[in-house]
Amino acid sequence: MSKRTALTAITLAELLAMSLWFSATAILPDLMEFWTVPAGKAAWLTMSVQLGFVAGATFLAVFNVADRAEPRFVMAVGAIVGGAANLAIPWLEPSYGIAVGLRAITGVSLAAVYPVGMKIVASWAKEDRGLLIGILVGALTVGSASPHLINALGGIDDWRTVMYSVSALAIAAGVIAAVFGKMGPNTAPPSPFDWKQVRYAFALPSLRMANFGYLGHMWELYAMWTWIPLFLAMSFEETGLANPQRAASLTTFLVIGAGGFGSVAAGKLADRWGRTRTTILAMSISGSCSIVAGFLFGATPILLGALCIIWGITIVADSAQFSASVSELADPAYVGTHLTTQTAVGFLLTIASIQLVPIVANITGWKWAFAFLAIGPALGSIAMATLKRMPQAAHLAGGRG
Repeated sequence: MSKRTALTAITLAELLAMSLWFSATAILPDLMEFWTVPAGKAAWLTMSVQLGFVAGATFLAVFNVADRAEPRFVMAVGAIVGGAANLAIPWLEPSYGIAVGLRAITGVSLAAVYPVGMKIVASWAKEDRGLLIGILVGALTVGSASPHLINALGGIDDWRTVMYSVSALAIAAGVIAAVFGKMGPNTAPPSPFDWKQVRYAFALPSLRMANFGYLGHMWELYAMWTWIPLFLAMSFEETGLANPQRAASLTTFLVIGAGGFGSVAAGKLADRWGRTRTTILAMSISGSCSIVAGFLFGATPILLGALCIIWGITIVADSAQFSASVSELADPAYVGTHLTTQTAVGFLLTIASIQLVPIVANITGWKWAFAFLAIGPALGSIAMATLKRMPQAAHLAGGRG
């Protein structure tokens, strides 16, 4: 199987499977009405995915599944099980509590998709590691945005349309991964489980800085992705825009989906300019946008939408480079374990920032609701600047740092 075929298949599978993540967020107002729950409680339909992902990623890391099992089959099972769990919500129309549980199962399943997909891509990479992982994260980003597009194009009329559609996409992703997701030539042999590998993620200074940078990035990313649809809808409604919900869904797709371009562009830049510089630049811009966005609440939709698209491009542009950095700094035999550990800790942190946004919004209004997210990019930039000065930075991006 050629490199192009394998990478195209894994990228497509990642895009289709990750549509599951925000399938509930895209239709949150409808689900709030369906189960008669407030926004803070309804947010658990997304946060349960985060928790499930953490649980699944921890299991994969502890038992070294990503390094010991055939990765394409691990990814395929994850996508299919996740799609089935999500499918059960519109099909069975269960109670709110059961729906949250099904979303948690979806999160567990996605832990077998995202980190494992990165491992497969890394096995094909040489000097283009940053670009290839950037393309994968770009696919993840567009996939995460897709439920908002489905909603804007007709799902608003019935929330079940969105859930059925993304579930079918995820199941298709599993088939694609199983058939075409072959590992590349740069594959380390399977290794027995080693507890030290999980501990090394934060014990080794260079890996610790790369992971701290990732945590700063994650503090901002999923809180923004979760609440930007409601923020835009309420802002558009305040301006008197016709059909603000549909406009907000389409704009949200553009905002999140634009991150796909950011991921690929940053991947190219990082391979030539260095991972540390690229991540610092992206976090500096996205952190600034998190502060400015609130001041444009209620402003003309075009102005607010443009700012949020810039935010969407830069907020995820650095994501792949943290993963690429870990894959270059870690023991090659345990790259899968280290990537899974990184994502598990990062997604656990997102639960706190997702919870805080509506709390801050209730206290201060939307003007300051996102501003505190800038703390993450600021601290993440400090961590990556520290890594840049370390000798181990020579292992990043072919010596470019």
